[in-house]
Amino acid sequence: MNRFRNYSIIVTLLVIFGGGLLIGLWLNRRPATIRVEPASSYEPLETGEAVVMRVYKALSPTVVNIVTSSLALNFWMQWEPRGGQGTGFVIDEDGNILTNNHVIANASSLDVTFIGGKKVRARLVGRDPVSDLAVVKVDPFSGMAVAPMGDSDKLSVGQRVIAIGNPFGLQHTVTAGFISALNRDIAVGDHTMMGLVQTDAAINLGNSGGPLIDSRGEVIAVNTALYTPTGGFIGIGLAVPVNQAKKIAAQIIKFGRAIYPWLGIKSSMNTAQLGLPTKGILIMELAPGSPAANAGLRGGDQLAFFGGRPILWGGDIITSIDGTPTPTLDEFNNVLYQKKIGESVRLEIVRGKQEMTVDMKTVSDPGTRQ
Repeated sequence: MNRFRNYSIIVTLLVIFGGGLLIGLWLNRRPATIRVEPASSYEPLETGEAVVMRVYKALSPTVVNIVTSSLALNFWMQWEPRGGQGTGFVIDEDGNILTNNHVIANASSLDVTFIGGKKVRARLVGRDPVSDLAVVKVDPFSGMAVAPMGDSDKLSVGQRVIAIGNPFGLQHTVTAGFISALNRDIAVGDHTMMGLVQTDAAINLGNSGGPLIDSRGEVIAVNTALYTPTGGFIGIGLAVPVNQAKKIAAQIIKFGRAIYPWLGIKSSMNTAQLGLPTKGILIMELAPGSPAANAGLRGGDQLAFFGGRPILWGGDIITSIDGTPTPTLDEFNNVLYQKKIGESVRLEIVRGKQEMTVDMKTVSDPGTRQ
């Protein structure tokens, strides 16, 4: 009996000891691991990464930070200094720098800073609110880099692009993305900017006026605006195509302003605003001696009120230009601005119940848009 009891005690101790040993081994076991070997430092970078680095290295010396100062009236009607900043880039060896009009509008002084920290004073050459482009100039210096210009007529949706700018004053920041869409329109103030390049490359406050660059290292657009309901970047940036920018910049450098074809329509209203059945532009006033006036177009001759403001009623309604319907003034101007000075255009008009066609030639806009 005693022998059986002793045997039972020994078995129990062995079970407890063995179980404890197994539990201890389980608790102290090492988990299986996978060792990740680092890539060799001699392996080439991924293609997309290398492209961005190459473009940034080549183009960043051409990009400048523009700091503006101006005077504005405060609450007490006292003049006080105000500051702003944006981006620009050098477009020729004479020191001309392309940027946005809204970056430098109303500025009393302009300072630009290059990537190496070189800071120089700039002067305004001219600006164009219609395209939101402007040119400022610095004295050229040894080693000044000039940005190569591309061809925006050859762009494709899905193409890789790189933006260099100064968002929120963070100088020479690079972002990358793709062309999301082409020929986008956006309302800006009292007119519509048409044919813009849309990109998802991050564009924020301070990027305005900076270059949008393709993978070849050529500027293909000028970053201009971001679409945002929140005030921050949500993946929709807009830029002026470089072919348009080159044309406007050349005119500003030569004449001090952009030169647009003109027919002499001083004021008008879209008929849709007035609830008229004919879609087009109601002419209210023509410039005396202008192509439109000489061709026999008629402005309004009856005073009326619309929305509390006076308008001239009874003029011709322009329904198309060279066969393109023109339900709004923006769409009319979008066709007109593609014409050359001295080029013939044909307008289709409605006068009362009569439809007519009228031919005329464009002339240079005698006014300024400063």
